[in-house]
Amino acid sequence: MPVRTRTLGPQESRIVLALRESDRAETTRAEIASVLGTGLKAADHVIESLRRKGWLERAAWGKYLLIPPEQGPDVLGNSNLLALASHIIDPYYFGFGTAAAHYGLTTQIRNVIYVVAQKERRARSVHDARVHIVKQTPNKFFGFSDVDVLGYEVKMSDREKTSIDCVDHPEFAGGVGEAASILAAATRRYDWDKAVDYLARMDAGALARRFGWICDYVKAEMPPGARARLEKLAAKSRKTWLGAPPEQRVQGAIGYDEAWRIFINVPRAELHESAGLGKRKIVKSGK
Repeated sequence: MPVRTRTLGPQESRIVLALRESDRAETTRAEIASVLGTGLKAADHVIESLRRKGWLERAAWGKYLLIPPEQGPDVLGNSNLLALASHIIDPYYFGFGTAAAHYGLTTQIRNVIYVVAQKERRARSVHDARVHIVKQTPNKFFGFSDVDVLGYEVKMSDREKTSIDCVDHPEFAGGVGEAASILAAATRRYDWDKAVDYLARMDAGALARRFGWICDYVKAEMPPGARARLEKLAAKSRKTWLGAPPEQRVQGAIGYDEAWRIFINVPRAELHESAGLGKRKIVKSGK
């Protein structure tokens, strides 16, 4: 299939140059009409041409993203999926498996983008990716900031909040085993005080128990002060479980852990790959 080269006509160049000179990656239909000094219908013809040539990508009704020149002279067809998905709902942040992949905490290949919001929205598609919107309660909607993804700023949960969210809802991380692996990988570069502060802010003793048990299982090197605070948070809840509810006993489940007062209703095989994964490995230099 022949590759189409990205070209620009005089009016199209005005739009691209205006965005580049103002260091912007987003624009609207009205702004394009203003730059061109034309009506909206005339601007639509230029917009359609820029989309066809691979310079603009529609993000929402009347909103467009610039596919920057750095992406090369060829029409790529698909720009930044996260930048496009960020226009679906506001406020929002990318979390769970999507944030874990951004930080390199998982090796799973995913075609689902997890957008966390405070409202319910139906799932939708952005190119070949499915966008799943997860409604989060107000006391858990925090721990995110702007990050650069291929030249676009989007809101992403930080490493600590990402790992906690994945433990809270493993179904959005690839399952309990993958959530444990994500936490193990995250704790190798971790702000333990921030993580415990987050758990305290969420005020969820059961989640603190799950978090603590997984940290021990993966042998994460938790500082004594953070552990003491975590145990105090965990004491706010009674017995809890990890995985399916205890009445749905899973065959080969690990069982009850007395230290964290938690029933691990997960097969040992599912957690096998994460066992000890959080322990720092010291590489000895050869003599």
